[in-house]
Amino acid sequence: METNQYITDFYNHYDEDARLSLRHGSVEFLTTMRYIQTYIKPGFRILEIGAGTGRYSHALARQGYTVDAVELVGHNIEIFRRNTQPGENITITQGNATDLSAFPDNQYHITLLLGPLYHLYNTQDKRQALSEAIRVTKKGGIIFAAYVISDGCLLDEGFKRQTINVAQYIKEGLVDSRTFAARSRPKDLFELVRKEDIDRIMATFPTTRLHYIASDGCALLIRESIDAMDDQEFDLYMKYHFATCEREDLLGVTSHALDIFQK
Repeated sequence: METNQYITDFYNHYDEDARLSLRHGSVEFLTTMRYIQTYIKPGFRILEIGAGTGRYSHALARQGYTVDAVELVGHNIEIFRRNTQPGENITITQGNATDLSAFPDNQYHITLLLGPLYHLYNTQDKRQALSEAIRVTKKGGIIFAAYVISDGCLLDEGFKRQTINVAQYIKEGLVDSRTFAARSRPKDLFELVRKEDIDRIMATFPTTRLHYIASDGCALLIRESIDAMDDQEFDLYMKYHFATCEREDLLGVTSHALDIFQK
């Protein structure tokens, strides 16, 4: 797979740290970390593929875990290195999620694939990235794979904020006029999927799904309300979110989903 220049140009000017630090953006981070903490144990070794600027990698390294990270975009790697604190047992390597040949088989207890599947536009590339993540994970290890979900994005960015033109997307063949299923091109940056797409991709792998989570739920759709909450209100909202983020009747509304499975 060739490097997508659109991705490089986007992340050269995008502040990923700020996205996850905003109150509504922190819902995704807090949810992902909550599930990581469910499975992580002292002495575990972690690989983060597509680590960005290191929000997750550094958080885990600062808890005392050994973390190796892979990132495609040089600009992100520079920020990752600047964010590294003394005492972190952490490495960063430039590389592509679809080719982890520099990493041996069965090496990691936990493997994080929290960004690359956002930017892979066909089933072959998605399965290749997942296959590589599974290969480097120990037998019995846990893989966390994140996706951008089409319906949450259409509701938020299309119908509510109108930063995308749904009617134009239909005209261009990027949204089905009957089912509203979406497809993406590299210049669109983000690959929008539904749970049935993820299920179809995963059907070829001999893994066991542990959780499928609406990792930010309605947080982007109601971002203004969440950002206006005080600490007590936000704590209550997060309790609600954690109680409902695996409910099947709410999974499609999220903007991001987290698929957690065991090798």
